[in-house]
Amino acid sequence: MSKTIYLNIFGESPINKILDFLVVYDQFDYSLTDIAKNSGVSYSTLQLMWKDLEKLGIVELNRVVGKAKMYKLNKNNKVVNDFIDFYWKVVKSETVKEVSGKIIINN
Repeated sequence: MSKTIYLNIFGESPINKILDFLVVYDQFDYSLTDIAKNSGVSYSTLQLMWKDLEKLGIVELNRVVGKAKMYKLNKNNKVVNDFIDFYWKVVKSETVKEVSGKIIINN
């Protein structure tokens, strides 16, 4: 998996990888196993951070499927919404820079 623009700029710390995954793929909810696997963070590292993410209201339990608890970003949290806006502004800004630098005009 290639790095996203966000990770290229802000680094591949575990928290950045987790938030990056949850922002980009926010249309669904995920188990902790899925979040660890898809974000590239070890399950044990994710477990160390997860309680704080819940306590801060950054993520929320969305539903339970069998034994699996399914989580997603808490979009009722203003800080989360501000972060999502920031994330996409960074991506857009860097994309525009990259594209405008590579425009070739054909005559």
